[in-house]
Amino acid sequence: MPTDGDESTAQATRILELLWRHALPARPGARGPKPGLTVDAVVAAGIALADRDGIDKLTIRAVAADLGLRAMSLYTYVPSKEALLVLMVDAVAADDPPIPADLPIRDRMIAVAARIRAELIAHPWLLEVSPWRQVLGPARMRRYEGQLAAIEGIGLDDLAMDRAIAVLTDFATGNARLAIAAAGATAQLSDADWWNVHGPLLARVMPAAEFPLAGRVGATVGEHYQAPADPDGAFAYGVATLVDGILADAAG
Repeated sequence: MPTDGDESTAQATRILELLWRHALPARPGARGPKPGLTVDAVVAAGIALADRDGIDKLTIRAVAADLGLRAMSLYTYVPSKEALLVLMVDAVAADDPPIPADLPIRDRMIAVAARIRAELIAHPWLLEVSPWRQVLGPARMRRYEGQLAAIEGIGLDDLAMDRAIAVLTDFATGNARLAIAAAGATAQLSDADWWNVHGPLLARVMPAAEFPLAGRVGATVGEHYQAPADPDGAFAYGVATLVDGILADAAG
């Protein structure tokens, strides 16, 4: 009788085989999906649905409906929603082009963060996928290889190189979350209109003596940006500061 461990191993094997399907040789005599549709097409449909409706609406049934199929027929291509999400995350990473090797090192490092941020803004549902224990596919491994190549030789050991990539990725992810929230709010009410209402009200009710610095700086920021914050400007400042710190650490 199969155990839970056996089933988990079988599921993990199936997902890895799907992820690396283009690199693995076909198994002799293996039965595959019927012609007319590919795993790539199913994954593309999943990405399109998540981009359009959000990850909460992503189901095997919904993807099958978009493809004009019955839900059961889709399980021939992907065994579960979990497997589909893993494939979608890797497929999105495949769109990330290599970082040009002829760029100055500082620009290459900024590009590491900028491309992660751009990917998340283009596909906000990625923020709902846990980054912990993500199964690595060829596209994400290829991107990680390129990120490491971008900082190879600047004086960091292997652990520090990985940490530098992680810090740049984490910063980009946090800023992307703010930028996505700002874009969603602006779609309902412009930041300028929001600030024109809330700025004067806050100044009236907030005791100035209790918050002298927050009141002064907050008012300056609000009047300058006509918004609660400036995600794009914060990213440019933050990533430059991070990169300069990493480079200084490497040089030291």
